[in-house]
Formats: sequence, structure tokens, C-alpha cells
Amino acid sequence: MRYRLLGRTGLSVSVLSFGASSLGGVFHDIDEQQGVQAVHKAIELGINFIDVSPYYGLTKAETVLGRALAGIPRNQYFLATKCGRYGPNMRDFDFSATRVSRSVDESLARLGVEYLDLIQIHDIEFGNIKQIAEETLPALAAIRDSGKARFVGITGLTLRVFTELLQSVAPGTVDTILSYCHFALNDASLLSIVPKMQEWEVGVINASPLGMGLLSMRGPPAWHPAPDEVKRCCQIAAEHCRLKGASLEKLAIQFAIREPRITTTLVGTADPKNIERNVAWSNEPIDDLLLAEVMNILEPVHNTTWVQGRIENN
Repeated sequence: MRYRLLGRTGLSVSVLSFGASSLGGVFHDIDEQQGVQAVHKAIELGINFIDVSPYYGLTKAETVLGRALAGIPRNQYFLATKCGRYGPNMRDFDFSATRVSRSVDESLARLGVEYLDLIQIHDIEFGNIKQIAEETLPALAAIRDSGKARFVGITGLTLRVFTELLQSVAPGTVDTILSYCHFALNDASLLSIVPKMQEWEVGVINASPLGMGLLSMRGPPAWHPAPDEVKRCCQIAAEHCRLKGASLEKLAIQFAIREPRITTTLVGTADPKNIERNVAWSNEPIDDLLLAEVMNILEPVHNTTWVQGRIENN
């Protein structure tokens, strides 16, 4: 396993990390014991960064992860969770200081740990950016000062809110960003803000290298918000890989972790066999010819995304 520094935090994080949304049954029902084994296998194989949220499975993911981490020495992993989002609807967001402070205590209890390595504001494009700058972030700074969290981050889909928020707060207020579906074979637009993140010494975490199922042989779930043309092109790419005796998922993961300016890429699975496979793929060289062919197929929809959150944040 390879490791990279996460911005100014000094944390040396595995290039492939564990996305624990799968433990909440976000994509399909899971065998909880198998999910626990997946966490153990990830740590055994050198994955040392785990990301979760109370939103995933409506606290189920944190609860299962807490059981998985019981008995594992705390210095063997870095643990990140989130606050601010607690359900699928707009009414389920609460970025108030009171709620996020209580949320951290609730997460610590479910996870069975005394502190978090990273506490993140979940999907900031659903919030009022002024409130997040003036209320949410100061509340998390107080939590950091109390010792309940070491670092503070922000997450979201919409890229412009990252730079907008960071420009409105003092340097050092935000330690990391977590972006999803924007550094993958079909969409590499995250790279447009990476130079600014480097300038500000903000660590960059990438999630959903498979585009929430777009870049998979079985295709995306029915609820996927991507435009139909994006789904169509991704399935053509998947079929091209199949005919070549190759795996689109493998290519996607290898592509995501090869960019040195992005510290780590989260991949979610509750199956220990998938963990072993993903780690094996991360240690193999990428097929540059296949990559070029797939990128050519996806070129018509490259960087095509969808609107999420408040209109003023898009």
C-alpha cells in the first residue's frame, strides 16, 4: 500500500481508503458480520483511512463500524465522520452549532471512540454558505479545541462551493475537502480546483471513483441522477472492457489513485473479498491502451454532471 500526506494535517493516508457508507446498506442490504470482516481486512491490508457519516443507513453505518473497530488499537486507523446531514430531504439538514455539536457526541458514542481524526460538514451545497462559515465552522473549531476531533473538513458534490467557502474563512479553518463523482474516468473536473487546494494546504479526498455505479459492469442504480447520455456512454465503456476481457471497475480505481495531488480515494464495500481485489488492483500497473480507448468512448460526456443542493450554490 502506498501512502500520501493529507494536506497540512501531517496524516500519512493510504491512497485507497475505506468508504463505510456500504455498512449502512446504502446500495443494497448487507450481511453485517461480513461488513465487520471487510473493515478488518482493509486494516490488515494497509488501508488506514475510514470515512463514514450518521446519514449512511440513518446511523446504521456508524453503528456497524463501531462494532468492527472494537478491540482494534486506535493508532491503526484514521477515522472520519460527518455532521449536518441526517436524511435524504432538505428538512434533514441542520448546520446549526447546537445540532452539529450534539451530532459529534452521538457519533463518538456509536463509533465507540474518544476522538475523531476528522469531522466534516456533510454536503455543504445544501446549506447556507454564510451560516456554515459563521456558525458551523466555529462550532467545529471548538470541538477540535476540546480534543473530540483533530481536524475539520467539508464535503460535497458541487465544486464551486469549496472555493467559495474557503475564500470566506481564515486560512487554517478547513483542513480537508471531500469531493465525490468528480475524479473518475468520466469526470475529472476536481482537478480544476486542486491547484487552489495545494496553495491553501488543504488535503483532497476523492470519493466514488465508480461514479456511484456509473462505471461498473452492472450499471448504475435506478435512482442515479446522472443524465441518460452519461449512463449510456458509461455502459458502452463497460461493454468495451468486457469484450476486451477487462474490468471497467479495475480501470476506474487504478485511474483514480494514480493522481499524486489527490491524497486518497474512498471505495465502499461491505465484502472482504472486494477489499482484497481492490488492494490487488491498486498494486498493478494500469493498462494505458485500454485507458485511452475508454477515455475516447467517454469523451462526449466528459465532465458532465448534475445539479444538487440549493440553486444558489450551483
